[in-house]
Amino acid sequence: MEEKERIIKLWFDMWLHKKDTGIDKIFSDDVIYTESWGPEYKGKEKIKLWFYEWNTRADVLKWEIKQFFHKGSQTVIEWYFKCIMKNDGKCEEFSGMSLIQWNSENKISFLKEFMCKLNNYDPYKNAVKPEFQDKGK
Repeated sequence: MEEKERIIKLWFDMWLHKKDTGIDKIFSDDVIYTESWGPEYKGKEKIKLWFYEWNTRADVLKWEIKQFFHKGSQTVIEWYFKCIMKNDGKCEEFSGMSLIQWNSENKISFLKEFMCKLNNYDPYKNAVKPEFQDKGK
């Protein structure tokens, strides 16, 4: 467990420092990585491309691990993420979870992210008909 948590922390730290200090050590050659909003990267080389390209467009301000859950060859991480886009200064932040599958070499072979917006609210607070904040989305 400690080794898996160390590997995950290394991945998060790489984004904060904008430096690849271990993609080859972290991911299997045939890894599948799915971001919370849809993009999917197949293979370690595609993850490298994404990492380097994304860091030219944005800065990760925070990627904090809240907790880990381990079961056999799987790990789930709860986290908080915040970044700023360079072109328009737009700041994005959200909570999330990642589901990870480890291979026999203790490398990540599958990772899928899930996102949750931060400003949660009760749509039934004032009536039985829901009032949504993001109408039309």
